[in-house]
Amino acid sequence: MTETFDVIVIGGGPSGATAAHDLAQAGRSVALLDRAGRIKPCGGAVPPRLIRDFDIPDTQLVAKINTARMISPTGRQVDIPIEDGYVGMVDREHFDEFLRVRAAEAGASRKTGTFLRIERAGNVATVIYRDKASGAEIRLDARLVIGADGARSNVARAEVKGGKAIPYVIAYHEIIEAPEARGSYHPERCDVIYDGTISPDFYGWVFPHGGQASVGMGTGRDGVDLKQATAALRAASGLADCRTIRKEGAPIPLRPLDRWDNGRDLVLAGDAAGVVAPSSGEGIFYAMVGGRVAAVACEKVLATGQAKHLAAARKLFMKDHKAVFRILGAMQDAYYKSDDRRERFVTLCHDVDVQRLTFEAYMNKELVRARPMAHLKIGVKNLAHLMGIIPATGRA
Repeated sequence: MTETFDVIVIGGGPSGATAAHDLAQAGRSVALLDRAGRIKPCGGAVPPRLIRDFDIPDTQLVAKINTARMISPTGRQVDIPIEDGYVGMVDREHFDEFLRVRAAEAGASRKTGTFLRIERAGNVATVIYRDKASGAEIRLDARLVIGADGARSNVARAEVKGGKAIPYVIAYHEIIEAPEARGSYHPERCDVIYDGTISPDFYGWVFPHGGQASVGMGTGRDGVDLKQATAALRAASGLADCRTIRKEGAPIPLRPLDRWDNGRDLVLAGDAAGVVAPSSGEGIFYAMVGGRVAAVACEKVLATGQAKHLAAARKLFMKDHKAVFRILGAMQDAYYKSDDRRERFVTLCHDVDVQRLTFEAYMNKELVRARPMAHLKIGVKNLAHLMGIIPATGRA
């Protein structure tokens, strides 16, 4: 006999698990379908707002970061202190499972397998998946479906207009055993490396995870050897001989889709909807927000019977985050094109106003409007760098 639910969530990462948790907590019957064993490559940084908004316990934080170091193509370093707080670090292997378990404890029914397709009869959407344990095709019925199955989402490609065309970079990282401190590595500092020899169009990173570290990079260019670039990054950081625990790669979307729903019974969330921040590549916070607004939209449809409310997910997300995404996208377009531009970007990061406004916006996920003169000053310097008026290696 086919099980029936109010909502089926396809994908058990931070977005899908958050959507399933919120709906189950609201009293809806929810199935959470996930492929076991997949771990997304991710630096693992989570800002204080995520910790507050989604009630993340301190036990999930494997490290607390108090400094970010920006490294230019010529090796110049700019340390940006994180004032009045910290950036938490999580390991996706454990963090994602924590979120799935929490969803199940709220009442969601966990299913393990691979999504195959959706069939429909009247107002019923039937999700068919291949069960991991038995290999059999299993059918689940629901009124609504949330597609949270990551970048290059099979759900989005099959169900939502524009879901097949979304720009992305390929991210690759290695989780390694990390020392307390060695070479340029420090367990309380995130290093972000803007160097065309590591990534010609994005960046590399070394992010501490307590006794481990995530070392990786991303690129949208064909022909780049991601493993070789990561090996070079490990060597430059003095981490070449550290034991490798696991290796992971995956696409990371660069732009939110123009549409997140099919106008009938399905809405996308997280990477499937393209909600990874340009320039920074930050995704965990935005994925969880995407899951939450998808749950809100589904709740409205279930309460009213009107499918038009599925569009509320994108509207709610963009209301709060569209401006940040636009600015970060412009920054990536302006500064990631060449090593000369990247050199200028790191120079700009010397500016104290840039540092403060950047981290205030990151920590709280909203643009800071309290210091208009600082914004004007930054804008003028930004133009001066892009026009070449300020030398690439000069202080801002």
